[in-house]
Amino acid sequence: MGNYFGDAGSFLIDTIIGLYILAVMLRFLLQWVRADFYNPVSQFLVAVTNPPLVFLRRFIPGFFGIDLASIVLLMILSIAKIYLLAWVAGLIPQFSGVVLLATGELLQLAVWVFIITLFIRVILSWIQPGGYNPVLGLINQLTEPLMGPARRLIPPFGGLDLSPIVVFIFLYLTLMLVVRPILDYGRLLAFA
Repeated sequence: MGNYFGDAGSFLIDTIIGLYILAVMLRFLLQWVRADFYNPVSQFLVAVTNPPLVFLRRFIPGFFGIDLASIVLLMILSIAKIYLLAWVAGLIPQFSGVVLLATGELLQLAVWVFIITLFIRVILSWIQPGGYNPVLGLINQLTEPLMGPARRLIPPFGGLDLSPIVVFIFLYLTLMLVVRPILDYGRLLAFA
C-alpha cells in the first residue's frame, strides 16, 4: 500500500508553494524586461507578491535594476519547498545541495516560462495576428528580449519569421547543458 497522506501532502506542498514561486518568478521577469506595470496581469502579480517583497526590500536593495529581494524570496521559497518535500518523504537533505538544487529549479522554471510564453506568442500570431489583449501584450514584452537578437541573426523573409526556432533551440540547449547539470549535482549533494 502506498503512502496516500504523504503523496497528498507532497502534492499540496508542491502545488501551493510552486504556484507562489511562479507568481514571484513572473513578477521578477516582467520587472527585468520592464514590462507594462499597469497591465492587469502585472497588477495582479504585484498584489499577490507584494507583502513579503515589501518586507524584504527593507533589508535588500536593488542592484543595477535587478530586484534582489525577489531573487532572495525565490530562493527562500524554493529551499523551503525542497525541505518540506524531503521531510514528507522522510529524508534530511544537506543544505549545500538544497541551495544548488533550488538554484537549478529556479533556472529551470525561468527557462520554461520563456518556452511556454514564446510558444503562446507563436500560436497567437497565427490565430489572431495584430490583435491585442493584456496577456498577449505581456507575452510580447517578455519574449522580445530573446526574439530581438534572434531576428537580427535570422531576419524574416517572405513573411515568415524563423527566429522563434532559434530561440527554442537556445532555450532547450540551456536546459540540457546548464540547468540539468546543476540539478543533477544538487540532487547528488543534497541526498548523498
